[in-house]
Amino acid sequence: QVQLVESGGGLVQAGGSLRLSCVSSGRTFSTYAMAWFRQAPGKEREFAAVVTGSLSITNYANSVKGRFTISRDNAKNTVYLQMNSLKPEDTAVYYCAAGREGGSSWERYAYWGQGTQVTVSS
Repeated sequence: QVQLVESGGGLVQAGGSLRLSCVSSGRTFSTYAMAWFRQAPGKEREFAAVVTGSLSITNYANSVKGRFTISRDNAKNTVYLQMNSLKPEDTAVYYCAAGREGGSSWERYAYWGQGTQVTVSS
């Protein structure tokens, strides 16, 4: 029902910026909460940011608050993650996810992108 395609990952030096994009094929895109999760080697998948499908209310993990910004463009069926002031500990595979409920738990999201690698060097 919903297919997600991510792009924008890459290699960046500490203090730099990257912008991730996730394009959805779903015709009901605007009704879904859209989230970004990340997973570093040897660690569990963790929540990064979410934007709701109604009023576009955002929520962030404490580890990225003030540095990352999530936004959505419903006309383009696209959600973005602007990442500034990147740190080496931000290195991870970043996944786009869609769900009807939202929240910070990955169990609540039914649709996932393939992931895109973000590497921050020191």
